[in-house]
Amino acid sequence: MKYNIGDKISHPLHGAGAISEIEVRNVSGDDIEYYIMIIPHGNMRIMIPVNSCEKIGIRPILKKKEAEDIIKNADEIEVDISLNWNKRFRENFEMIKSGDLRQVLFVLKSLAVRDGEKGLSTGERKLYSSAKQIFISEMMLSLDKNYEEIEAILQKS
Repeated sequence: MKYNIGDKISHPLHGAGAISEIEVRNVSGDDIEYYIMIIPHGNMRIMIPVNSCEKIGIRPILKKKEAEDIIKNADEIEVDISLNWNKRFRENFEMIKSGDLRQVLFVLKSLAVRDGEKGLSTGERKLYSSAKQIFISEMMLSLDKNYEEIEAILQKS
């Protein structure tokens, strides 16, 4: 899929943002076209090779109704923290990498429960922070709300 300046897209490992520009860079003698995406919270700038978008998992952000449905159904997500650390970490990372916000929300909820019961390892704390950034950045754009508003919604679920 081809995107344009101003399009709002989601990167599975960095979160959602808007394409601010499209630029061409010469890499090893080849001209490579890149989308420059700006993530609103923290103003992170990400360069995404245009020809790798599908492989990376770049997609348009959720429509408002889809985002509202995820928030509305957040209470129905049941978590199981009984897996051993290594298996739980790998499964959580794969869910985040999927780019599916329902799975990202599952990771957020399960790590929050784990943190409340037994605490999180350093790796899990980083995973939690990453999942939170990915989830909140897309919800901000999809629901047209600020970081604090989405964080408050997340804490209620």
